[in-house]
This record gives sequence, structure tokens and C-alpha cells, in this order.
Amino acid sequence: MNIFDVLGPVMVGPSSSHTAGAVRIGLMTRRLLGEQPSLARILMYGSFAATGKGHGTDRALVAGLLGMYPDDMGIPESLDRAEEEGMAVEFGEAKIKDAHPNSVILEVKGASGRELQVQASSLGGGRIMVNKLDGIDVNCTCEMPTLIVHNLDQPGHVAEVASMLSHKSVNIANMRLYRNRRGGAAVMVLETDQDIPEESIRWLEHLEGVTKVTYINVDE
Repeated sequence: MNIFDVLGPVMVGPSSSHTAGAVRIGLMTRRLLGEQPSLARILMYGSFAATGKGHGTDRALVAGLLGMYPDDMGIPESLDRAEEEGMAVEFGEAKIKDAHPNSVILEVKGASGRELQVQASSLGGGRIMVNKLDGIDVNCTCEMPTLIVHNLDQPGHVAEVASMLSHKSVNIANMRLYRNRRGGAAVMVLETDQDIPEESIRWLEHLEGVTKVTYINVDE
């Protein structure tokens, strides 16, 4: 336990789960997409859907998509700012089986044409969990440097990534592997003790069989 767990986050809004956590979910989605969305479909579930509007969850999620942090005084006006910046936003209710009560699905698209679906939950105290990316389980908090590699389910990809990190003296703290079916789409999620060099990320992007690479640096 650290002091953040005791005191909670510095934030704008009445609830760490519905506000601070929601902002972080939006911000993480923006980082995963790699750009500010031009279109966002936000589907809330459970407590988010039932009481989120009164707690400002809708504005908090959009604020994160705009790049705001939980202590940004502009959060209450995020819907107006989204309209000013050309971000089209649509809200709805999600149907998710066995999900955390503070969960949301964000379907976003950037001006580049890149699309992403993120399912995430707010755990309390401003902490979040990214549960799924494009329908595939990932279950990461992204509280450490996090590397997410989408690849074809083929032999050798895990070894290539691990070898590269070892060569760069980057220690793997946690590693999880997921796939939608044998020989189909796979995802590896790695949390590391050190930052991963930019050139290593670019190298991974050009590996045969790797379809997408996302790196989340918690210090950025």
C-alpha cells in the first residue's frame, strides 16, 4: 500500500471512481489509440450507467479523451470543448457479462482512420483496469511501463520480444498471453521495470506477424 491508496487522487469532481477513474480511462484510451479521437462512442455499464451522469462520469470520460488529467479544472466543460475541437461523442448503455460495476466500453476512431475498442473499469481511488482491447482480454492496470503487442498466433513471437527486451537490459515484471483462438489473433501484455527505448518499439512494429504495437509510458 502507498500513500495514494490512503489519500486518493487529486481530482475535480465528487467521486474517485466516477470522476478520477473515468478521466484516466479516457486518457488511457487516447494513448492506446495514439491520437485524439475524432469520433467516440461511449457505452457505460452498471453503476456508471445508473448514476454516472449525476457524478459527471460522461464529462470525465470525454475529458480524458481530450487529454485532460483528473485535476484539470476544465473537466466540467469537456463536452463543450469536444464539440469545439470536432470530436463527435455518442453515449449509450453497454451489456457486458460479469463485468465490474464501474465499467465502460469506448469505441473510438482517429482522424488517421485508426479504430480501437477499449473495455475498462474504475476500481476506486482513481485506479483503473483495462480489461479488453478490440475484444481480446488484456487485464492490465498500466501503472508500470506497459508493452502491448498484437500478433498472429504463431511460434516465435514471444521469444523475439523477450530477446529484444533482454538485449536492451529491460526486465519483464509481468507477462500475460491471450488469443481469440488457436492460430488466430493473439496479444501479449508485458509490464517492465525499465522504460523501453523508442527504437525498440519501432523494431517490433516491423516484425513479420506483428500487427500492432502499443507502448504506454506511465511518466508521459
